[in-house]
Formats: sequence, C-alpha cells, structure tokens
Amino acid sequence: MNKWKTVLIALAVAVPSGVLPAAAAQPAAAQPAAAQPATAQPLAAQPATAPIENNETQPVYSRADALTETVFVEVARVDSDSDGRPDRVAVDIMRPKETAAGLKVPVIMEASPYYAGGNDVPNHVVDLDGSDPAGMEYRHNKFSDLRDEMFGLDDSSAARAIAPPFTGYYDNYFVPRGYAVALVENLGSGRATGCPTTGLDNETAGPKAAIEWLNGRARGFDVAGNEIKADWSTGKVGMIGVSYNGTLPNAVAATGVQGLKTIVPIAAISSWYDYYRANGGVLAPGGYQGEDADVLARYVLTRDDAEHACGALIDRIEQDQDRVTGDYSRFWDDRNYLNDVRKVRASVFLVHGLNDWNVKTKQAVQWWNALAERDVPRKIWLHQGAHFNPFSFAQRNAEWLRQLHHWFDFYLYGLRNGIMDEPQADVESGPGQWAQHASWPLPGTRDVRLNLSAGKDGRNGVLSDRRPRGNAVESFVDQNVRAADQLAENVETTDPNRLAYLSDPVTRDVRLSGTPKVSVRAAFQGGHSPYLTALLVDYGSDARAYGSVVYGTTPVCYGQGVPGDTGCARLAQHITVTAPYKIITRGWIDVRNRKSDSRTELLREGGFYDFDVDLQPNDYIVKAGHRIGVVLISTDRDFTLRLPAGTGVSVEPDDSSVTLPLVGGRAALG
Repeated sequence: MNKWKTVLIALAVAVPSGVLPAAAAQPAAAQPAAAQPATAQPLAAQPATAPIENNETQPVYSRADALTETVFVEVARVDSDSDGRPDRVAVDIMRPKETAAGLKVPVIMEASPYYAGGNDVPNHVVDLDGSDPAGMEYRHNKFSDLRDEMFGLDDSSAARAIAPPFTGYYDNYFVPRGYAVALVENLGSGRATGCPTTGLDNETAGPKAAIEWLNGRARGFDVAGNEIKADWSTGKVGMIGVSYNGTLPNAVAATGVQGLKTIVPIAAISSWYDYYRANGGVLAPGGYQGEDADVLARYVLTRDDAEHACGALIDRIEQDQDRVTGDYSRFWDDRNYLNDVRKVRASVFLVHGLNDWNVKTKQAVQWWNALAERDVPRKIWLHQGAHFNPFSFAQRNAEWLRQLHHWFDFYLYGLRNGIMDEPQADVESGPGQWAQHASWPLPGTRDVRLNLSAGKDGRNGVLSDRRPRGNAVESFVDQNVRAADQLAENVETTDPNRLAYLSDPVTRDVRLSGTPKVSVRAAFQGGHSPYLTALLVDYGSDARAYGSVVYGTTPVCYGQGVPGDTGCARLAQHITVTAPYKIITRGWIDVRNRKSDSRTELLREGGFYDFDVDLQPNDYIVKAGHRIGVVLISTDRDFTLRLPAGTGVSVEPDDSSVTLPLVGGRAALG
C-alpha cells in the first residue's frame, strides 16, 4: 500500500521513540499551533459553543490558535514487544482553543504506521527460475512513488521549515468547524512502542485504545509521565484514512468499540489474505512484486531499538505467511476483518478506485456486501482513479468535501442534514462521468452467463449465449516474460501463449456492475506454473482511464491555513490513453486449490478439472460496437510468481463460461 506524503512526515516532530520519550517537540500542556493563518480569510469572533447554520457546522474557530498536544495512550493487555509493559501509541491532537474553556468537541481520527516514514526493505524474489538473481525492488519506492495519488500535491509555496505536525487537510477544514483531529502513530512506528504485525489484532488495539481514552476508559500520559484526561471530548469519534490508514478504521470498527460512530475507509483492506494471495496462489499488490506481510511489517518498524524489540516477531511472520503453498491459514484468518463484521456499530462511507490494482476492488466490495447483509448504514464512492484520495479530485472535490462534511456532522454532531436521504452510491463510470445511484451494484443488475466455444479455421474462440456442442480441446503454453497486457493484444491472430474468446460487437452500451466469474475446464501438463489467470477485456478503440493522473498548477485550499500548512493542494485530472483494448478486470487461482483456498491438492497430470475464478469487481461500460473478450493465460507477470516457463494448459471451451453482472441482465446484450 502507498505511503503518507513524505514532505509532511514532520508528524513525528523529532520526538525520539521509546516507551515514554525523554524529550518531545510537543510540550506536555496544550499550546497554540501557529501564530497567523497563511490564507487571507477573516475569522469571526469565537463563540463559546459550536454554532450551527443551515444545519451544518460553521468555520468559526481558529486553526491558527488551535491547541495541540501529544498523548501516549496505554494499550491495555497488549505487550507485542514482550518488554513486560503495555504497548503505547502516540496521539497528536489538535482542537479549538475554546475546548480549554469547556467546549466539548467530537474527534476525527487518522491512525497510521507511516507518520515516521519507512525503512528500505528488500522484497522477496519472484523470478523463481533464476533469471533474475537480485529479484528485489526496495520498499522505499512504495512510500514515495504514489504518495501524490493518495493525497494530492501540496501547494509548493508552503514554508516547510516551520511545518506543523498535522498532515492532510482535516485540521484546516474541520478544526475551525468545531472538531478535534487526532493522528495516531500506531504500534512499532515512530514514537509508539510495541511491534507492527500487518493486520493482527494488536495493531487494531492501538487506535481502539485511543478511542477508549477519548471516552475515559483508557489511560493517557504526557511526555513527562503525567496522566491526562480527554475532558474536552464528547466521546464521539470518526475514523478516516487511505490505504493502511483506511484499513485500520475497518479493523477497529470490527471490534465494535463504543464511541466509534463512523468510519471512512478509502482504498482500504478488509482481508489481508486477499491483499497478498488469491485463491490459494501467492499474489503481489499491483506495482510491488515480491512484497508480503513481513516486508510491510519491516517497512513500518520505525521505533527505536526496532530489531531488538521486534525482529524475532517479524521473522515468525515471514515463516507463517507461507509463500510456498499460498494457502489460507490461521495466520490469514487472524487478519480477516470480515470474520467480525457482525460487531460493526459504526456507519461506513466507503471509497475505492476502480483502477486500483494495489488494494484491489475485492477488498472494498466484499466489505460492502458484508455490511449490506447486516444493514449497516453506509454510502459508497467508486471512481476511475487508482490508489487515490478524493480530496485530489479536480472535477468533484467540492462535492466530496460537501458529502464528507455532512457525513461527519450527521454522525458526530447529530445534525439532520439529509445526507442519508441522498443516493447511496456515487459512481464514476468513465473519466469525469459521475452519476448517483440508489444502490450498488446498480439496480437491475443480474448475472448473465456467456459460453466459450472453440475458434474455427485457426481463429480465436467465440463468446456467446449459445450453448456449444462438441468436445473441442484448445491449448496454450505458459511463458513468464510478456505481461498480461501484451498477451491480450492482437486478437485478430492466435497466440501460442494464450487462449482468447470474443463476443460479437455489442449493439448498445453494456454496463457491468459487480463481480464477474470465469469457470474453466482445463488440464495441466509439464512445467511448473500452478496459476490459471483469466482476463476480461474490452476490445474496441477508446480513450480510457487507467488510474494515472496529472496535476494542475493552481492550488485549491481547504479551510484555514497557517505557515507551513496552507491546507492547499493541486488537483488531479485523469490521464486518458486511446488504445484498441483494455483489460477490464482479472482473476487468478492456484489450480492446486480448486476446492479450497486452505487446502493444496496435487492434480493428475493431463487430467481435466473444473476451476472457478472470481475476477476483481468493477463497474464498467463496454461501448456499442466493442467486443467483450475472455483471455486465459497462466503466469501473470505483474502479479504472480514467475516460475519456469513451459507449463502446457489444455482447455475444453464447450464446458467453460464467464458470468457477467450486467445492468438490465440478458436484455442488455440486445
């Protein structure tokens, strides 16, 4: 997952790590954050109570005069570094100065293991045929390369030398509106103690303890060791964040902790198995081949005395994650928040990019569906970006801010502003093409099965709703050099390293909304690759978004700024690429796990078996005149392990099919 923007990693404010730091840049007592706002915005006289106008909170408090403090919250009954003392998280808080005179405010919380940066950590070797002896890409690239997609580009005119420790825009926008902002430095990172474990419950316990402290149920201390009470807090908390910072809200909500009223998980994980594995196979997050749970834990282990405190624990993670079989196990089950979705009390405002191949769409959709089954109050935004924060949307950031503001006002202030009466789903079906819908998947969506059939006269196969008759067998040979995008092109000719099946041109726009599935009857012989990869492809020239963006030059400012933290950002537009095809989505299976993710069973060489592959969910429009294609390959170079080439894969297309969730059902195909 991507990292917090490095230019503002000053959250750690030069405070050394440890159980209780001996010195800290943040004083024990709450102090004004900065002298003057950087933006030219007049501030109203400060009232003693939070005023409400037009049924929403108003920016009447001063970001410049806000109070800041650092509290070290004890995580009761958790000692992940085995030092004999409860672990602690560091919580940086900003709140209106009026809270010192009795004003009580709710809290917007972002917990993260990234505030102190990250370590350079080598990934695992994925070229298992020995062609790449190094086989390593360093983890620090993950921190820097995509941070702009997550948080946008800051106004370059900001004075970094005096940057305050509050990253993002929540402080600029929400503190003036009567909220506190709390940034939780989680276990094993920066000034916190304990150890990171990539999704285990000790990590969840960190921000959970911070919520308990805000409700008077946990102990917090200043840097000198004096106990501090959150007597300014209403006890109502909303969690928000992107990537790992968005995953922690899911995890904490699944504990059912009292006081957590709502979460806004953006590009977030709901099951760590589905981040690093797929249907029994070892799989990489998009862009980070060779990463795994141990790599991420070592990356965020930025506390003092890190290796001594946590090295042995992370060594056990490396062993227990099992990169040999890829099976679902107790290790992964302990990191699956779906197991505890029944405990969720908080409402959920879920956001995910339809072109996010880092934290893939399955993470959002399986969480969304589980919440729906339990009728949890919820809302969803699906956009054409990748691993991306809606604050950076050039076309719709104002609408995002309006909805987010009203969402927090509704759940943390109890304002009846109508946010829950608005459509449940906001979906960007194409670059800049937004629409609101009553629900997601879109109303009227029904599964439609299309059958595969063999090609004739040396041509590629056919995809149609007609039931094929025959016993044809088609074959391809696995290779590990060309990427899936290369294997999906040139469908006018056959290719020895893939099988392709194409529909007739569709006569009208066809919209997919949900999770496609591919069923394949196949046999494997020779070679080493255990993977079967299915690609769903849109064939037809068009300008499409792939997740990349370009940033504008004029900053947009959110709320009140101060020197070093203007609260301004340059916004992003989708980069579109005109191409003759696009892989809509894909899915993978380790064929030795055809019955269960948790059990490896060897196949009889040359024997035919049935394999069911769930593809990543999507919401996508195939335009009139385009063709829908299914492409079958084995090694997916960008995601799977790369074993020696040469595995032969034979397919019985007459017993194979794809099931598409189409808006309008079969009638959508004309």
